[in-house]
Amino acid sequence: MRALTNIFRLGVKELYSVMRDPVLVGLILYTFTIAIYSVANNVKTEVSNASVAVVDEDRSVLSERIRGAILPPYFKPPELISWAEVDAAMDRGLYSFVLVIPADFQRDLMRGEVPSVQLDIDATAMTLAGNGAAYLQSIVQEEAAKYLARAEPESASPVSLEIRAMFNPNLESSWFMAVMQIVNNVTILAIILSGAAVIRERERGTIEHLLVMPVTPTEIMLAKIWANGLVIVAAAVVSLHLVVQGFLGIPVAGSTALFALGTAAYLFSMTALGIALSTVARSMPQFGLLSIPVFVVLNMLSGGTTPLESMPERLQQVMQVSPATHFTTFSQAVLYRGAGLDVVWPSLAAIVGIGAVFLAVALLRFRQTMSAR
Repeated sequence: MRALTNIFRLGVKELYSVMRDPVLVGLILYTFTIAIYSVANNVKTEVSNASVAVVDEDRSVLSERIRGAILPPYFKPPELISWAEVDAAMDRGLYSFVLVIPADFQRDLMRGEVPSVQLDIDATAMTLAGNGAAYLQSIVQEEAAKYLARAEPESASPVSLEIRAMFNPNLESSWFMAVMQIVNNVTILAIILSGAAVIRERERGTIEHLLVMPVTPTEIMLAKIWANGLVIVAAAVVSLHLVVQGFLGIPVAGSTALFALGTAAYLFSMTALGIALSTVARSMPQFGLLSIPVFVVLNMLSGGTTPLESMPERLQQVMQVSPATHFTTFSQAVLYRGAGLDVVWPSLAAIVGIGAVFLAVALLRFRQTMSAR
């Protein structure tokens, strides 16, 4: 009981310390409000207002139909240019796509031939290039099929394909970006807050006060873990309700309480990692330089930005030791698909298991740091 009392009181002291730091309070408020709202609204993966030019060497009814089918909000109204202008326009970045319709395109199509249409793409915008190319290909094929159907008897297709998008029926990127931004921000703040707590004690000289008190390094470290974890869990849950569901109007399918439980388990891992990193760094600038590559790699390879299945097999195996990978899987299952504890418990178990290893490493390093002083 004495140890629990010490952990509780030290944690309360840590909460007061965080609340009295205007920079950290401002960082937490910004991270879970403006940062999430701006990313969800402004970072889009779908095609929107893409610039298109058309080189129409056919000047036929069909080519005009194709130009007329390129419509907002996916594309800007297409501009007619000549073949000689294509290279210069693409080099200057004036258009994301240039569609070249060859001469006699309509005539060759009516004769049963297979004419070619060229699509030049500015692939520096990779996501826009891939999605926009698929849209334009669909437009050309659909308009050509409609035009042929007017001149030839329509034949029934042997297969009827019906597409149903689950969990995000309108394929809006904001639904994905808002939730994943919360997941990414939890990772960043868990490392920063816990590590900064140790660095702050060292820089202010209060670590010596703790050393002469009847507390152990384990109690000090566990107090910092629960206090900083509580702040982040509360901020994440409030952000989920206020920003994601409130301001952005994005539905959350699953249980917020279950998400909070998973977040607490994840913070157990990440705050331990942050404390371990803080025992290596000797100052806040060093800690910042050390922590940046850590959370960048964790976020980029967690499966939230790029699907884990698309990574090399060896990298997939390596990332199984990262709690960020399991937390991303857990969050997507709960918040997108409404999964219950019976579905996500393996991810929770993996997070807690990895967190136990991080805790042991952090405790060893923390004890060595304390005894060295």
